[in-house]
Amino acid sequence: MVAVSDGRRSGQPSAVAGEPVGRPLLSMALTGMMDAVGAHSGAVYLRRDDEPVLEMAVMAGLPRSFAAPWERVGLTAPIPVARAARERRLVWVGGEEEMARHYPRIAVVLPYPFALAALPVATGTRLYGAVFVTWPGSHPPDLSAWERRHLEADCERLALSLERAAAENRPVRAEADPLDTRSHRAGADTLGTVEAARMVARLPYGLCSLDPEGRVGFANAAAADLLGVPVGDLLGGQLWASVPWLNDPLYEERYRAALISQAVTSFVALRPPADWLSFRLYPSTSGISVRVTRARSVSTTRSAADEPGEAPNRLVSMSQALSLAGALTETVSVRDVVRLVAEEIAPAVGSRALALLGAHAGRLRVLGHHGYADPHVVERFDGMPLTAPIPGAHTLTHGVPAFFDSRQQLEHLYPARHSTPDGHAAWAFLPLIASGRPVGACVLAYAEPRTFATHERAVLTSLAGLIAQALDRALLYDAKHRLAHGLQAALLPHSLPTLPGIEATARYLPATRGMEIGGDFYDLIAARPLPAAVIGDVQGHNVTAAGLMGQIRTAVRAYTTVGQEPAEVMRSTNRLLIDLGSELFASCLYLRLDPARGRAVMARAGHPPPLLRRPDGQVRVLDLAGGPLLGIDGRAAYTTTEVELTPGCVLALYTDGLIETPGVDIEDAVTELGRRLAAAGDLPPERLADDLVGRVAAAEERIDDVALLLIRAHA
Repeated sequence: MVAVSDGRRSGQPSAVAGEPVGRPLLSMALTGMMDAVGAHSGAVYLRRDDEPVLEMAVMAGLPRSFAAPWERVGLTAPIPVARAARERRLVWVGGEEEMARHYPRIAVVLPYPFALAALPVATGTRLYGAVFVTWPGSHPPDLSAWERRHLEADCERLALSLERAAAENRPVRAEADPLDTRSHRAGADTLGTVEAARMVARLPYGLCSLDPEGRVGFANAAAADLLGVPVGDLLGGQLWASVPWLNDPLYEERYRAALISQAVTSFVALRPPADWLSFRLYPSTSGISVRVTRARSVSTTRSAADEPGEAPNRLVSMSQALSLAGALTETVSVRDVVRLVAEEIAPAVGSRALALLGAHAGRLRVLGHHGYADPHVVERFDGMPLTAPIPGAHTLTHGVPAFFDSRQQLEHLYPARHSTPDGHAAWAFLPLIASGRPVGACVLAYAEPRTFATHERAVLTSLAGLIAQALDRALLYDAKHRLAHGLQAALLPHSLPTLPGIEATARYLPATRGMEIGGDFYDLIAARPLPAAVIGDVQGHNVTAAGLMGQIRTAVRAYTTVGQEPAEVMRSTNRLLIDLGSELFASCLYLRLDPARGRAVMARAGHPPPLLRRPDGQVRVLDLAGGPLLGIDGRAAYTTTEVELTPGCVLALYTDGLIETPGVDIEDAVTELGRRLAAAGDLPPERLADDLVGRVAAAEERIDDVALLLIRAHA
């Protein structure tokens, strides 16, 4: 068995029997593999026992902190090393765009040009782990045949070594990350250290040497003078931590970009109060050499907004990012997401207008937009096929961000945009990828031409990841919302029938929590010889409650149509509910109406009592005898009571959502409803219904559904 200790160092004790492998098997295999194919970083993962989990056992070439999100990954994780392990094959990612398209989570964290190969470490019968190695962005987009052969052969040899170790009960543990000292040895062979220090000291510009962790190993006097920090205070610390005005994630990001891409990078920083310094980073596998000089022309190239004496602003500060992330988690609908992006994210990144795009049935959908003087320039794209030669469709379908510094650049690649000027001069088209799949695209438009620097692209890509998660939730919520309303509309009457001697109207308000669907129902049944009215409430606010509500309403209609008396209708419905085997209960109020005689017969099953308003304005609470809730006792009997229904009388049937308020006694709430019915009872039924539900309808939050059925008798 191959075991992995919980720590990273080989000296830690193991709980697994047997002597551990004595030499750094994993480190030697990894560095040998990297040397053979010219890779500049890599890592070995071991499978934890027989669990579907990979744990990083050793990493070389880059600080382990760069891979912190992937120290321990599941075999189902959407990243190359997990895919290589579960599919038992080599996985190749040829560059930045391919990484963004297929593995957006990695691209958001490491938005730099590099190539990656991941391979399983396995024999014919067992998976031991996986390996990945990376190359600078200068690597060709395809993996060569000889590189593939070397990698596969090295992984096979490592798997056999692990198999032998397992057979001999010698656990293989995580090892210390190896340090690449080849460049240091080469330097020592060609130049004496004393003479090298003298030579560097004579140079008129600053030089620093950083190890892969960013720590300063050497700095000449010119560098210390330019940075304003003594050499002794620089050595051993990270440059951006030792120099206060360099303590900005923007500058650390340049170091990360150089180390991962192995390409020369640069940036300009302001040393307070008014000295601009240019930093040029020359990376290798052993670290980074930094050249520091004065940037005399910066004042003429910076925008007027950068006043002397002020540190350069980050595109989005850490506090802003956390605030935006928190705000996005609170969005519910797509409209909420559009509003938040327009009000907070677009201004933070300097964008003047935005559009959120989605897809449905192979066509582009404009989900929302903001900031366009003429909405038609955006809305005209709604309904276009996803194959259309437009940047929004391309970004959405391919999952690759696109940045256009000017209108000329955009129209060169997409000539169709000549016919749709929108008054803007630069654009960022950001794919919105959630759970490994594109859910939309965000278009940010800028008033002036601009150059999208690497750090700005990284920030915008990261923000797009946050927007994608919010949009994915919002699309799901809107779909559920439409489903809930459609289901509720299908289960409740579309309209009430016109009956002789009766005026009726109804209102239904869903709860504002959950799916906004529940078990409240009402109906007016034009049966012969006498019509009937029913109102009820199935417990719960979900699809199950709504489905059961539909069955009860249908059953009541059927029992009424075949001529059952009110008590028998209630008993039959009760038995049906028990026979269905549902664990839900329901309250119900059923009335057989006889306006010609001025009477109605009522049967009640645990439902709130109806209110009767007489023509003289007096209101009576019909808290009459009945029976238990439906679905509790199959032998329950439901007594009936005859109530008054003379011309001018109004019956108000309602569910408990209309009267229940936290902290208010139920009897007081019924009394208050009766008072309002007495005061407004002479209004036409439609206006009366609006008045009775008015306060509940205006509430920002309803914890329960509300149903109201008003019946007025007339001559």
